Order: sequence, then C-alpha cells, then structure tokens
Amino acid sequence: MYQDKIKEAIEQIFKHTACTISKCEFSEDSGMLWCEIETPDSNFMIGRDGETLRSLNHLIQKIVEKSLPPARSDNNEIPPERGPSIFIDINGYQKKRFENLKTIAHMMAERARYFKSNIEIDPMPAYERRIIHMFLENAKDVKTESEGYGPNRRVVIKYINKD
Repeated sequence: MYQDKIKEAIEQIFKHTACTISKCEFSEDSGMLWCEIETPDSNFMIGRDGETLRSLNHLIQKIVEKSLPPARSDNNEIPPERGPSIFIDINGYQKKRFENLKTIAHMMAERARYFKSNIEIDPMPAYERRIIHMFLENAKDVKTESEGYGPNRRVVIKYINKD
C-alpha cells in the first residue's frame, strides 16, 4: 500500500528535477521501510551533507501520513497508526550513515559504561538522534535522552548505576 504511494511520489519529484532513476526497490529492516534508489544524479539528490536527501525523506513521510485516514475526535477511538518509518536511500548513502550512527552509539555507550558517566554526542538532526535512541533502547545499563534546542540538540547517553 505505502510502497505504491512512495514510488509514485518519488517518480514525480525526480521528474520535476530532471533526474533519472535507474532502480527503485523496497525492503524492510528492523521495522523500517527502506526505499533504495539508484541514480546517476546522486550528488544532486543527496545534497551537501545529505540535506536534500533529508528533505526528500521528510516530504515522502508527509505524503504517506497525508494518505492515512484522519484521526477520529472520539476519545474512545484509537487513532490510526502513523504509518511505517520510511527511509529513502540514494545509492546507499543512508545505509552507510545508519551503520555509522550505530557504531557511534555503540562506542559512546561503551564509553559511558567504562567511565560510569554521561556522554554527550555531537548535535545531529532529529532522525539521526532517533536512530541512536532506537539502537540503544534495549540496553540495560544506559539510557538515552535528547537535550538542547534547535541545531544544538544532541543525544546524551546516561550510565545507569546498577550497584
């Protein structure tokens, strides 16, 4: 259901940018829907430090959310799901970044455990912070929180003393 809507939206966006799509495939990983696109125009579609790709992800997520049925105003009704977490990936850029963020989360969690203190990670966009939170959510001896405001918002990995 979502895949057709996503593919249609992506094709329309690419059409208006005069970029071409070589391949567009979907896969599911850890409860996230990945749309893997291959294009010779990757520099244009990824942008500086992935800014264009983040914007594309945001647009596609909003298009999918808009296609969902509206939430009911009844207090007795359970609101519909927000839809899957969607990650648009161009030429493997997102997957590499995702793996890099998991490595950072693991290293910083180990540092928090070793020093038995809180460790701050450099500021990052919301979806990258979310990846850190998701990766460490099942850890028993650390917890994660976001602190700060705007572009200075960061993840803090907090050591939980079990002694």
